[in-house]
Amino acid sequence: MRIGPYALPNAVFVAPMAGVTDRPFRQLCRQFGAGYAVSEMVTSRKDLWQSLKTSRRVNHEGEPGPIAVQIAGTDAPMMAEAAAYNIDQGAQIIDINMGCPAKKVCNKWAGSALMQNEKLAIQIAQAVVTVCAQRGVPVTLKMRTGWCDTEKNAVVLAKAFEGVGIQMVTVHGRTREQGYQGFAEYDTVAAVKAAVKIPVVANGDIDSPEKALLVFKHTGADALMVGRAAQGRPWIFREIVHFLATGEHLAPPLVAEVKRALLEHLQDHYGLYGELTGVRSARKHIGWYVRDLPEGDAFRDHMNTLETAELQSRAVATFFEDMAARMERMPTALVKLTANEALEMME
Repeated sequence: MRIGPYALPNAVFVAPMAGVTDRPFRQLCRQFGAGYAVSEMVTSRKDLWQSLKTSRRVNHEGEPGPIAVQIAGTDAPMMAEAAAYNIDQGAQIIDINMGCPAKKVCNKWAGSALMQNEKLAIQIAQAVVTVCAQRGVPVTLKMRTGWCDTEKNAVVLAKAFEGVGIQMVTVHGRTREQGYQGFAEYDTVAAVKAAVKIPVVANGDIDSPEKALLVFKHTGADALMVGRAAQGRPWIFREIVHFLATGEHLAPPLVAEVKRALLEHLQDHYGLYGELTGVRSARKHIGWYVRDLPEGDAFRDHMNTLETAELQSRAVATFFEDMAARMERMPTALVKLTANEALEMME
């Protein structure tokens, strides 16, 4: 799998998620086997580039390449300028956001709202490609199947984006109208793959090794992108990669490994955000780790009362040490299917 000049170690990617895929989370997912990671979206508004939020989002210190940054906006010249700015900050790949369904984004006609204005969407893609080509930086794009069930134009747009020089498209198998409700469908992703020659990435509801195999086979996609399923379960990437290669499941991670990974993630998180903001924003990550574990709800409630990094990390360590005393490996709800059994289910 390649994006421009960059060869990737595998074709299982972590999706850009606002408020989630910051530098510490991206690095964690890569450590657990993700072959590629895209930053949470960076605004194209120049007046916000020096804000604390944006400065954190463009912080790539210590991050392995290729460094991919997603940009969002509605004005073609501003998006081109934003691409150039992020390249100056270290971006090696620029990704255009036309997939975010959030109201605060779509109300400004950014994100997936751009799919309603095909002319503007293509103009933005062309402007960004032009400025990036001058610097040898490939441009990718993430979108949805369309605005609503009766207006699915992903195939039309994908062909147009390929025509202006976009080098990879990711398609989330839902419309903007769906948000994250209902189920992702993959027929549209398969249609996009059949219509273009550039790499196509399938995204949406990929939450297990079995589902990854089914989506690969159904769509013919070149890669998969995992989003919400990686929250609190970053080892899903190595599970998927191993299953696709061998047809067999990896054992769940040892409790001690999860404890070590989470504590290291917390330290990196505090380092990026500072203690005050870091402790508060880390709560969601900790909550995702423990949500399905015995006594996880009670621990989350207690953890949400802690106000310092020391108390928070100590509580996490104690929780997992107590769990390790009761069980060696993390509990798992995965059905143990072989690759052939998964394919039979699809058929």
